[in-house]
Formats: sequence, structure tokens, C-alpha cells
Amino acid sequence: MSLSHRATRMTGRDPREPHRSSTPLELLFDLTFVVAFSQISSQAAHYLEEGDVSTAVGGFALSTFAVSWAWINYSWLASAYDNDDIFFRVATLVEMLGVLILALGVPPVFDSIAEGVFLDNGVMVAGYVVMRVAAVALWLRAAKHDPERRRTAIAYAVNISIAQVGWVLLIFLNLPIGTTSAAALILILFELAGPLYAELKHGRTPWHPHHIAERYGLLVIITLGEIVLGTILAISAVVQVEKWSVEAVLISLGGTVLVFGLWWSYFTMPSGTLLARHRDRGWAWGYLHIILFGSLVGVGAGLHVASQVIAHEAHVDAVFALACVAIPVLVFEVMLFVLYTLLVGRFDPFHIWLFIGSVALLAVSVVAVTAGVSIGGALLIVAASPLVIVVGYETVGYRHQAEVLAAEGA
Repeated sequence: MSLSHRATRMTGRDPREPHRSSTPLELLFDLTFVVAFSQISSQAAHYLEEGDVSTAVGGFALSTFAVSWAWINYSWLASAYDNDDIFFRVATLVEMLGVLILALGVPPVFDSIAEGVFLDNGVMVAGYVVMRVAAVALWLRAAKHDPERRRTAIAYAVNISIAQVGWVLLIFLNLPIGTTSAAALILILFELAGPLYAELKHGRTPWHPHHIAERYGLLVIITLGEIVLGTILAISAVVQVEKWSVEAVLISLGGTVLVFGLWWSYFTMPSGTLLARHRDRGWAWGYLHIILFGSLVGVGAGLHVASQVIAHEAHVDAVFALACVAIPVLVFEVMLFVLYTLLVGRFDPFHIWLFIGSVALLAVSVVAVTAGVSIGGALLIVAASPLVIVVGYETVGYRHQAEVLAAEGA
């Protein structure tokens, strides 16, 4: 890497480069996603508080995919071609502006789904247009400077352009929401197929396995911030209603332990090491993280709902609020086991017991709040769920993982 930032050739990074880590520019880029995920969490919580589950789930699914896919597109491109020159920096600035516009488009998407007539995704698509002008420019520049992978880079640029034309057409056609949703699903599948076609048909880009694993881990940490925010809101609701009390302490402890348990359990997965050995497993691993990111945003939304229930400002009860936290935690744990199994390429029966134990505690939390236990007490039981995975790994599971890594020569 040059000490100056004058324009240089985008010839591709060395995928075996030692000590490759995230750059300050990538960390700055990630901050825009704090805003985007916060918008999704707040909007989903608003409709859940009203008991409008279909709007909450529909808006959440579309918005989470849009935000996560925007991050994935940039991060894999940067892992392969980030030369940190002025062109790449300015292109990243443009992408960041696009993400912020995308975040502004989240509320209209939820509101239009609630109305049930037309899908108002115009602002969200405008954000994508801004981002993709920069992305296409970067891919075309890579095509010019990296002759070996020229066809791959062009395939990326063409796929992104076609998909974006499709999204823009949906705005102007203004079709009924059901038809628009079906068309959106087709476009999403086309988006997901683009990288597969480009790299399997024309050759792989030089993304760095340890770098990309670190990038995903950092976004997980950023997304966990939504749970911290949800915890603060819940504590504030308790303090506002009944000052500092045992319930406030339980929520403080439960929310903090939940964040810590989710973080610890995620980072038991040796993603970088296994991706370095099996680059082909990066597809499923990378794509399925969209669901995992969504589950963490969902936990934050659930805690938002809980805060409103505690403040007596929601139209749902404590059981519903607790379920809004427990279900996303369950999704996170399912995805964690699925991702690990895909990475190692084999199934560990020991994981069944860890999974059963963690799910059992989630079920107990719902039963407890149904029986009259406070949200704070039930939240503490939810927080114990990922700790089952942590304790299982630290006592027995790490030996299983060591055997797997030894068998892989890693």
C-alpha cells in the first residue's frame, strides 16, 4: 500500500497477504449501517407494538435484505480490490451517501406495506442508484486494470446494472403491492445469482478469507449495538415508571449478558481459518449471514417492544414482547449452528445437545412470563440461552473443533 493516495491501478489484492485487516475507511463505511439498522429496528418495533405482525415482518425482511446486501456488495469488492487510492476513497464516500439515503427510505417501505396498496420503495431505490453508480465504476475500473479477471469484473458490473434497472422500473410501474412483492422476489434472486455467475463462469476474484471473516465479525458487533440500545430503552422505561428497582437491575443484567453471550458464541466459529481452506464454502456462509444479521436487529426491535410494554404504551402484552426477543435469538442460534456445519463440512452430534439446551431456555422464558414472571426476570432466562453454547464450547466443544481443524490441516 502506498503512503500517498494518488490514483493507482486496481490490479487485485493478494488473497494470501499476511496480517490483512480492516482499514479505517472500511470501519468508517460500516458506521453508516448503524443508522440503517437502527431505522429497521425502530420501524419493526413500532408495528409490533401495534400488533401489526405482517407489516413488521414484511418491512423487516425487505429492508434487512436491502441493507445487508448493500454491505455485502461493497465488502467483497473491497476485500479483492481495495487499493486505498483517491478514486476508491471517493467511490466509498458515494456509497456511504447512498446508504444514508437508503436508511431514509426504510420508514416509507413499512408505512406503504401497512397501507397495503402500493410499495413505496422509491427513496430506498434512489439510495441504491447512488451506491451502484460507484460500484459499477469500481468494477469497470477493475476490469480495465486486471486483465486476468476482466470478464469477471464486467459480469459484476452488468449484473448490478440490470438489477438496478429492474428496481427503478418497479417504481415507475407502480404495480399493486402483491405484484410488486413477487417482482421484488425475482429481482432479489437475480441479485443473489449475480456473484455466483460472475465468479463460477469467469473466474474468482482475489478476496481475502481472514479479511472477509473479520469484516463480517465487525458488522456483527455493530449490529449487536441495536441490542444495547434496546436494553437502554427498556431500562429507561422501567426507571420512568417505577424509578430504580429490582426490575431495572434485571433488565440491565439480562440485556448486557444477552449481548455478551451472542458475541461470545458467534466468535467461537473459526471462519477465517476454514474459509482459507475452503474458499468455495464462502458463498453459503456469506449469504446466510443476511439472516444472522437480521436476527440481531430483530432482538433489538424486540427489546424496543418490551420497553413500550413496560411503559404501558404498547397494544401488546408482556408475553408477546418476550416472544419478540426470544424468537430472533432462536433464529440467531439456528443460523450459528448451520453456518458452523457448512464451514466444517460435517455434522457434530454434540451440537444437538447444545442446541436443545439453548432452545429449552428460550421456551422456559416464554412460559415464565406467561406464568407471571416480569419481563426483566424472563429476559435473564433468555440471556442464559446463548451461554449454554458458550459453556458447552469452553468445556467440551473446543476439543471437537480442534479435531476438525487438525483434520483440515489448519
